[in-house]
Amino acid sequence: MQIWIDADACPRAIKDILYRAAVRRKVSLTLVANKAMQTPPSPYIQSIKVSAGFDVADQYIVDQLEPDDLVITADIPLAADVLAKGGYVLDPRGERLTEENIGERLAIRDALDELRGVGVDTGGPATFNASDRQAFANQLDRFLTRHLGA
Repeated sequence: MQIWIDADACPRAIKDILYRAAVRRKVSLTLVANKAMQTPPSPYIQSIKVSAGFDVADQYIVDQLEPDDLVITADIPLAADVLAKGGYVLDPRGERLTEENIGERLAIRDALDELRGVGVDTGGPATFNASDRQAFANQLDRFLTRHLGA
């Protein structure tokens, strides 16, 4: 199993949690972004810089993904592609995206896009906070324990 991070918009606090988990659990962690990313020195952590462009990082992750890999992303279309390839998805706020809930999330995303397209201000996501960070850490730990063992 490998962990992939859609790193351009991933909060720093989440990356830090993932760095520690990768080293502790000895699991490969790859950040994919449109810009160079600094990572701690570790044989388990690497960063891939892809060219700029719409969904280039997302497509790289999908192309490299193996079944049972974990992807950290808030991007709903990327999450749907990952699930379709047999991967797992955890968003930076600790929500597991699954075959059971991805359809609803895509529908909400599309509806909000439509509203924004006609000029409606739909606001943005809530400010990322300590409870989001804790929810992510807890969900990641549960996932890794279930898939890698104690």
